[in-house]
Amino acid sequence: MFDVDGTLADSFPWFSAVFNDVADRFGIRRVAPDEVAAMRRCGPRELLAMLGVARWKVPMIARHMRALKTEAIATIPLFPDAGKMLAAVAARGPVLTVVSSDTEANVRAMLGPEKAALVRHFACSAGMFGKARKFRAVLRRFGVRPHEAIAIGDEVRDAEAARAVGMAFGAVTWGYTDAAVMRACGPDLVFERMDEIASALTPPFERRRRPPVAPTIVPTSTPVSVPAGVPMSAPRIAPVIAAARGRPFRPVPVRRSHSVR
Repeated sequence: MFDVDGTLADSFPWFSAVFNDVADRFGIRRVAPDEVAAMRRCGPRELLAMLGVARWKVPMIARHMRALKTEAIATIPLFPDAGKMLAAVAARGPVLTVVSSDTEANVRAMLGPEKAALVRHFACSAGMFGKARKFRAVLRRFGVRPHEAIAIGDEVRDAEAARAVGMAFGAVTWGYTDAAVMRACGPDLVFERMDEIASALTPPFERRRRPPVAPTIVPTSTPVSVPAGVPMSAPRIAPVIAAARGRPFRPVPVRRSHSVR
């Protein structure tokens, strides 16, 4: 399950350009250029406190920001190689979905028709703290258990939502939130480059056997960087995450159905 802004789409420059006008409109604190770095080190609740945003204002601000983005959507690019990565993931098996706080129309416009066609499902217009509900809905839709799925995003709230649902979380280091903060929030995987995502989550086309890779046991709070050259499809994510969290992986036995004669 992919986040979009800051994960696939490079929208932070646009966000920075319009933020102070939005702040004036809704009576919240403006951000000076030398405060942007501090803002990117904040979690969602700290950010609301820093900006003086009452929780009841958040939905109104979000709707206004979505409308502004619609007007500027043609100016917001994807990160380099995002399309190539999506194509690689989609072509090799895992169900590719998008969970975003933006509207589906905006997400489709940023991706473009070709890349949007790779996405099996769009779960959009999530509230600031509403991604966990979207994650659960996507899991139910596809009949996938939490330990078989991974959310990939660039914000602390993405990590919190994945943890609330029992999913693995992969943090990208190029998005809205400072990379050090993302590493410290307890992700299961850390992606330093876009091309690491496809190589970590999808198996290669060929079926030849590979020697087993011994997992490294690390403390729960330590993020696990993606090991180069170790492919992990959705069914293979669970043992890697279990090893990263310092506990044995116990596979769920497969239940065989019996026809009624």
